[in-house]
Amino acid sequence: MTGVLSMWVVYDHPTDFPTEFVARRHEVDGKGSRPTNEAMASRNLSLLRDELAGRGLTAIPRFR
Repeated sequence: MTGVLSMWVVYDHPTDFPTEFVARRHEVDGKGSRPTNEAMASRNLSLLRDELAGRGLTAIPRFR
């Protein structure tokens, strides 16, 4: 895939995983952003962040 940015978004206990933190992969291109079917879940936010970092990803803080 060229021209597509893969981005993981971490959610705090979404309705479909009420007891866990969830990371969902999104794809961003010239047409916008859309979620994929890839997701990871954990009850421990630090472990989820460590898993993402272990894949070579860098955290981008939320813009407020």
